[in-house]
Amino acid sequence: MDLFTKYYSEWKGGRKNTNELYKTIPRFYYRLPAEDEVLLQKLREESRAVFLQRKSRELLDNEELQNLWFLLDKHQTPPMIGEEAMINYENFLKVGEKAGPKCKQFFTAKVFAKLLHTDSYGRISIMQFFNYVMRKVWLHQTRIGLSLYDVAGQGYLRESDLENYILELIPTLPQLDGLEKSFYSFYVCTAVRKFFFFLDPLRTGKIKIQDILACSFLDDLLELRDEELSKESQETNWFSAPSALRVYGQYLNLDKDHNGMLSKEELSRYGTATMTNVFLDRVFQECLTYDGEMDYKTYLDFVLALENRKEPAALQYIFKLLDIENKGYLNVFSLNYFFRAIQELMKIHGQDPVSFQDVKDEIFDMVKPKDPLKISLQDLINSNQGDTVTTILIDLNGFWTYENREALVANDNENSADLDDT
Repeated sequence: MDLFTKYYSEWKGGRKNTNELYKTIPRFYYRLPAEDEVLLQKLREESRAVFLQRKSRELLDNEELQNLWFLLDKHQTPPMIGEEAMINYENFLKVGEKAGPKCKQFFTAKVFAKLLHTDSYGRISIMQFFNYVMRKVWLHQTRIGLSLYDVAGQGYLRESDLENYILELIPTLPQLDGLEKSFYSFYVCTAVRKFFFFLDPLRTGKIKIQDILACSFLDDLLELRDEELSKESQETNWFSAPSALRVYGQYLNLDKDHNGMLSKEELSRYGTATMTNVFLDRVFQECLTYDGEMDYKTYLDFVLALENRKEPAALQYIFKLLDIENKGYLNVFSLNYFFRAIQELMKIHGQDPVSFQDVKDEIFDMVKPKDPLKISLQDLINSNQGDTVTTILIDLNGFWTYENREALVANDNENSADLDDT
């Protein structure tokens, strides 16, 4: 014990000078240059540009990728699985040594283990590994490309930043070659709105570059580089020319007075023209309008919400409209308030109104909320029935489809049987 005390005291004494360092907190915050500090701003911009250029040079170019593929193919480990070339860990490391310093980050035990599945020889697929490398290179290239538009240099893009990025991207996308330049501004607005609707739920006016890379929207946008993209793929891709023209065309068709804005009466003809007046009133109460009319950007949010009702961001948009008391939940009063408008439309169309009690019970059975008397946004999302519930409350045609779902399914089955017989 005496020896321990002696050595501990000496050790502690020897660290006395080191401990002094901990009395001073190192600087960890550097303020951004103010608007009037032009020289500091220019210095910061230049240093960021140099940094991004250096990062870009660290990426594999096409020639280096081709060389990597050649090395992998040369070091494949037999036997092949069908037509799938494989490589074991020993040869994997050999390729890593020959591929050069830029490839070093990819030839680690962690990456090999990540791609190792059920091969009885302990090998990985060469194609899967090469695709992994390609994906990593693409992500870094895209991040650098997006960062060039990050004017603030804080790792996020404002709406104007993303607009500039997409505007300059248009000439590189063959599928958009047919767009007239006069439509570019509307196309950019349509494309940018999807990013901000889903990735900026708090409406802060900016999106993290990391979030843009993590979602599939950029993949959908860059898919337009494919000159042979099928018609079906274009129709389901929000960023394609047919899709953008469809959405803008619908907006122009609704705008009967041609003033570039939509009134509540004009919006009521959207889709099957069976949305209730009560719901439309809430849209114009809660959403940004100009003298009581809706512009194209607000209309895009409306369309994105109604066309993607299964998505949390869309449910959040609609839930806010349904939450008339702004309590953060829907109760029996809220449900009755909206369903009464459905009942009134049913009377106008000569249909017998359905009992609210029955509908209310069905909604609570579908959602199964934590509180049996309240439905929260999270309850709607967790139930996977949010699209059905919201449709029942805001759209007569949607409610009719839900109410007659069994008859419609039976009719579809009969039609299928008839086609089989012929």
